[in-house]
Amino acid sequence: MDKTLTEQEIALLRRKLDLLLRTGQLLVESAADTNRVVRNLNRVAAYLGLPEEKPFLESNLEAALVRQIEDFLLELGRGFMFVGTQQRVTVNNTHYYVDMVFYNKILHAYVLIELKTTKLTPEAAGQINMYLNYYAAEVNDPEDNPPIGIILCTDKDSVAAEYALGGLSNQIFASRYVLYMPNKEQLIGQVEEVLKRWHSHEDE
Repeated sequence: MDKTLTEQEIALLRRKLDLLLRTGQLLVESAADTNRVVRNLNRVAAYLGLPEEKPFLESNLEAALVRQIEDFLLELGRGFMFVGTQQRVTVNNTHYYVDMVFYNKILHAYVLIELKTTKLTPEAAGQINMYLNYYAAEVNDPEDNPPIGIILCTDKDSVAAEYALGGLSNQIFASRYVLYMPNKEQLIGQVEEVLKRWHSHEDE
């Protein structure tokens, strides 16, 4: 079967690629974080019908993780309320986006969650601590306690969960927060459950 593209098909493909590149340029110029750039380029590519399997799978996996973690925390019955996904944080005129934000009405504290498809890195820890500082300074009401962060890493070889405390001391976290927060093993179990279903679906 002859798979040679016609001139019309080539022209259409060029227009699609040009739109994709211009979209990426605008996102980079707007200083969007890397994850957001990739997500938006994937959406544009999907809309244009440009095949790229791996990014779409990662995007769908992230959506599955968001649903799982949201359901888990709300069903935990420890005061969690869901605020939203991709919550904007603006620092020095640069926009960043927190993957998931909850508010715990018992602790009177925001809980920020970042999902990573790589191993935990110092950059990821630094990023979520920046988010925590922003929430403490710009979002918290006077009666709110310091926000806390959770980083969930879904590297292909392992799953990890780490707490980020920002300016909160380990002593205060242990005395006030631990009773109402899921432990690392619970969080890892939720991620592994999603990954198990995901890989099972891939093998079908």
